Amino acid sequence: MYTSHNFRAGANAYARVGVETRAMSASPHQLIVMLFDGVVTTIGMARHHMASGDTVAKGNAISKAISIVDNGLKASLDAKAAGAAGAELVANLSALYDFVIRRLLYANLHHDVKALDEAEAILENIASAWREVGGASADN
Repeated sequence: MYTSHNFRAGANAYARVGVETRAMSASPHQLIVMLFDGVVTTIGMARHHMASGDTVAKGNAISKAISIVDNGLKASLDAKAAGAAGAELVANLSALYDFVIRRLLYANLHHDVKALDEAEAILENIASAWREVGGASADN
């Protein structure tokens, strides 16, 4: 009646609905937090696939992580909204995201766990600061 494939497909569909529901009701700040959470999870999956020798799954996970950084986090940067005071911060974040993407590409090409760790650490630091800003603005 139920196979592990059907169960997994159903669980994945349920998870997607949950994520989509949270995304539709999330503030812009919460959406960015979700992107950080997603990219860190995906890097963890890449690390797991790298350790198990599943090159295709590792490549897919790293490609997804790159997409989240490039099409999510980096694409959400808005120098105009940041104003003159925030323009330098936006430029620095953009450059940092480019660096993270290069480290992820390197990790994929060279099966380099240290490059994954480096990319994840950078993203975790930015995410931590982002969460703190969100907590401070929620208190006001």
